[in-house]
Amino acid sequence: MQIYMVGGAVRDKLLGRPVNDHDWVVVGATPEQMLALGYLPVGRDFPVFLHPDTREEYALARTERKSGRGYRGFVVESSPDVTLEEDLARRDLTINAIAVSAEPSGAAAHFDPYGGERDLRDRVLRHVTDSFREDPVRILRVARFAARFTDFTVAPETMQLMREMVAHGEADHLVAERVWQELARGLMEEQPSRMFEVLRACGALAVVLPEVDRLWGVPQRAEYHPEVDTGVHLMMVLDMAARLGAPLTVRFACLTHDLGKGTTPTDMLPRHIGHEQRSAKLLKGLCERLRVPTECRETADVVAREHGNIHRSGELGAAALVRLIERCDGIRKPARFDEILLTCECDARGRLGFDEAPYPQRLRLREALAAVQSVATSVIAARAAQAGVTGQKVGEMIHAARVQAVAAWPGLAPLPGA
Repeated sequence: MQIYMVGGAVRDKLLGRPVNDHDWVVVGATPEQMLALGYLPVGRDFPVFLHPDTREEYALARTERKSGRGYRGFVVESSPDVTLEEDLARRDLTINAIAVSAEPSGAAAHFDPYGGERDLRDRVLRHVTDSFREDPVRILRVARFAARFTDFTVAPETMQLMREMVAHGEADHLVAERVWQELARGLMEEQPSRMFEVLRACGALAVVLPEVDRLWGVPQRAEYHPEVDTGVHLMMVLDMAARLGAPLTVRFACLTHDLGKGTTPTDMLPRHIGHEQRSAKLLKGLCERLRVPTECRETADVVAREHGNIHRSGELGAAALVRLIERCDGIRKPARFDEILLTCECDARGRLGFDEAPYPQRLRLREALAAVQSVATSVIAARAAQAGVTGQKVGEMIHAARVQAVAAWPGLAPLPGA
């Protein structure tokens, strides 16, 4: 029995990056031997065990044989006769196909049969073998790694292979859960725009996110968007979100806030009247298809509908500010409201020449919400009850008090130039 550390842990250690999780492969062992040593079985589709002390995963060396479409169409074979090289051959990229012995002092402590260290030095994302084409999830993984390792490039032969996979319909068989899982992880990487650039370059973006893919080549008014192209703007917004350390909810809302611009009638361009409501409608279909979590879906919906009004909020008076906050459900969900404002800041600063521009709308709307929250609604409700006022009239009294509070709040005059 020989044990090797493999995959991302080896890769990140060689790159000098933090290593959080370790994956191990065991060569020359049987499930019975692992059980006898106290390992706990957890694998459903192939033999994976948890170490009795560290609880890290140890997988028996295995090979995989294609048996159908998609990432589930595999027959897994595991036996003590499977070699380390055969196990590494099934991995996606050469940089993930390096193994280090659990006993570094032993013979063959470092095993790199596919040139992973070379590709780490050259900053290249390259597939291990032609079996890469058997799993379409690998297309998403390569794109995600491009977003993480921002100075790496995709090898030309790997890009060509991914294009062939898309052309042959492999990407059509990606399941929603895996698409969302990789999309969410890619959005949280250092430069998320690179994920979409790779997916677009190989043709997969049109398959998994056609609503996003169609934004490239759609013009916007240059006086508001010097970058003009909506797809280019979208990538700048995503990278601004990464720069500001935004959470996933914000980054997903950034990705989907302008979907409606892709369906603007050509005779209306470069204006996009009504794109907010079209964006919200397209967003609903996208979220249902990919089974996007509720938190991401709801934040993105408010941003899609209201981002234009938030951008213009500097010119709004007290009554309009309160109505905007109420439409955003900011009173009940102030933390989400702040994420909505952060998304809008990313949108405003994700434009050519605006990356360092201030976004005073965010602070002003925060202050407006603070004014609204200062209203003692329970006191108003109690007074209404004493006066025999009920139902809608009570809500109107509370709304009027909120408007009055915003009007009297220091620093909430319309912004200069509004």
